[in-house]
Amino acid sequence: MVTFVWGATFVVVQNAISFLEPLSFNAVRFSLAGLLLLAWIAAASRPLFGQLSWRVIGAGAWMGLWLFCGYAFQTIGLLYTTSSKAGFITGLSVVLVPLFSFLILKQKPSVNAVVGAALAAFGLYWLTGGAELSFNQGDFFVFLCAVSFAMHIIVTGRYSSQYSTMLLTMVQIFTVGILCFFFAFWFEDAAQMWNMAVLRRPEVWGALAVTSLLATTAAFLIQTAVQKYTTPAHVALIFAMEPVFAALTAYLWAGERLSPSAWLGGAAILAGMIFAELPSMRLWGRRWREKRNIPS
Repeated sequence: MVTFVWGATFVVVQNAISFLEPLSFNAVRFSLAGLLLLAWIAAASRPLFGQLSWRVIGAGAWMGLWLFCGYAFQTIGLLYTTSSKAGFITGLSVVLVPLFSFLILKQKPSVNAVVGAALAAFGLYWLTGGAELSFNQGDFFVFLCAVSFAMHIIVTGRYSSQYSTMLLTMVQIFTVGILCFFFAFWFEDAAQMWNMAVLRRPEVWGALAVTSLLATTAAFLIQTAVQKYTTPAHVALIFAMEPVFAALTAYLWAGERLSPSAWLGGAAILAGMIFAELPSMRLWGRRWREKRNIPS
C-alpha cells in the first residue's frame, strides 16, 4: 500500500504544481509532514528526544539534503514530462545504488546488478523515444532525481544502524522543508505558499493532504514498523512496483497514453530493477543443494 501511494502521487503532484510552484509545494508538504512526525514522537515516543544530538542532526541533515534534491528534481521534472515516464525514470535509482556503492564505498557489484543496470539503460533509451531519443528537460530533471534518491539510499544505509530511525526521519524531513522554503524564496513566487486562493483549490490541498500525511509521514512510519517482518530484498522488489503504479494511475486518472516503445522501455527498466535484486545463480544453486542434501 505504501508503494501504491508513492506511485499514485506522481499524478496528484503533477496536478497540484500547475497552481503552486514545485519548491513551494514541497516546502508546505514536508513542513506539514515534519510537524506530524514531531507530534507523533511527542505523543508516543517522547524518550527519543533524549537521544537527539548534533551527530543525529548532522546525519539527518545530510540525508535530508539528498532527499531534497530528489524531490526537487522530481517535482520540477513533472512540469515538463509525463507521470508515467517520471515514474519509470525515478525507478532507475534501484539499479544506480550498486553502481554508487562500487564508486563510493568500493563494494563490487554483483553480476545481477550489472545485468539489471544494462536492462535499465536499454529501457531508458526506449522510454525516451528510442532512435529519436526524445529526452526532454523534464526527463533530465527526473534522472537527476533518480541519482539523488540513489545517493539518499547510500547515505541512509550508512547512518540508519547508528541512530534512531524516527529521529533521522524527522530531521531529514524538516531539512527538506527548510531547504524548499529557502530556494522557493530565491526562484519562485514564495508568497503563493500562504495564498489561500491557491491553497483552497482542490488540486492543491488534496495533493498536500495525500503527500504530507500518507506519502511522507504515514509511509515512513509504516515502513519502519513493518520492515522488521521481511527482508531488504523483498522490500526492494515491492518498491520496484512504484513505477508500475505510477503508469497505471496516470492511465486511469489522467488519461495518459504511452507509445509501444515507451511501454517496452518501462518494462525493461522494471525488469532491470527486479533482476538487480534477485539472488545470484550461485545462491540459488546452494539453496537447491541444501534442500536435497547434496554436498557443494
